Amino acid sequence: MSMTDPLGDMLARIRNAQRAKKSDVVSPASRLRENVLEVLKREGYIAGYEKTNVRPGVDELRIQLKYHEGTSVITEIYRVSTPGRRVYSSVRDLPRVYNGLGISIVSTPKGVMSDNEARKANVGGEILCQVF
Repeated sequence: MSMTDPLGDMLARIRNAQRAKKSDVVSPASRLRENVLEVLKREGYIAGYEKTNVRPGVDELRIQLKYHEGTSVITEIYRVSTPGRRVYSSVRDLPRVYNGLGISIVSTPKGVMSDNEARKANVGGEILCQVF
C-alpha cells in the first residue's frame, strides 16, 4: 500500500514516540526524510539518526530522540505543506516560528535547510514543517 504523505508520517511517528517517552523511533527511509532529519540534528532537536538495511532494497531510519531534564526537546512538530496544499514562500516572507525560538524546515533549490539558513543563502522554497 502506498503512502500519500511520507514526511507527515515520519513527523507523526516522532510526535507519538516523544509523548510516549520512547528513546528512539523507526521510520522507513527516503532522501527527503534523511534531509529533514539532518536539519533537525543540526539544529539540536534530535540526538541523531542512522540508516539501516532491513533487506535488499528496503532501508529504515532509526531516530534517537532528545530529552532535557525529562521533557522532550521538541514541543511541537507539524507539517505545513501537504500533498493537497503546497505552501511556498519567498525569502522575504519566510515565517518566524515563535519569534525565532523555533524553526521552519524549507525545501529550496539549494537543498533542505532551516529558515535561518535559507535567509542567509537568500533563497525561498516550499515550507515543509515547523518545529518548536
